[in-house]
Amino acid sequence: MWNIPNALTIFRLLLIPVFAIVFYLPYSWAFFAAAFIFWLASITDILDGYLARKLDQSTPFGAFLDPVADKVMVSVALVILATFYQNAFITLSALIIISREIVISALREWMAEQGKRGHVAVSWLGKFKTAAQMLAIIGLIWQFAPWMIQLSYGLLGIATLLTLVSMLQYLYAARTELIDS
Repeated sequence: MWNIPNALTIFRLLLIPVFAIVFYLPYSWAFFAAAFIFWLASITDILDGYLARKLDQSTPFGAFLDPVADKVMVSVALVILATFYQNAFITLSALIIISREIVISALREWMAEQGKRGHVAVSWLGKFKTAAQMLAIIGLIWQFAPWMIQLSYGLLGIATLLTLVSMLQYLYAARTELIDS
């Protein structure tokens, strides 16, 4: 259970409250620091999966905790951003992205119980969605310049669209099991 990939996942979980606190600090550097913390957490997400495969250190604990850490990290950031920006676009995007994560997590769990977890494995579309989502969140947290915010809005729109498309793909892949049960 205690290996480098799992330690990185736990570290990512510990960064979540630090990120939230730093975001709300009343200092000029707070948004940059919060963006850096979110970026660092995102990098640990990439690194822990890579190391688990490369070092052959995959564990059931890591397989459980890694997606939980990812979903909590993104959900907390999206809720904070929806509260901060208080506009319909970010709020609706956050609602769609968080809802999709709940639906797909439940679908994966249910498909695993059916012995068909491979039908809802992570796709390349999901990886592109995640990349757009992470870059959008980092830009919206940092708020370095108006162009960064606008670019981040665009990336969030792309991530939201990919979120919907990937959710439909997962549901389509599981359609037979969903209909037959």
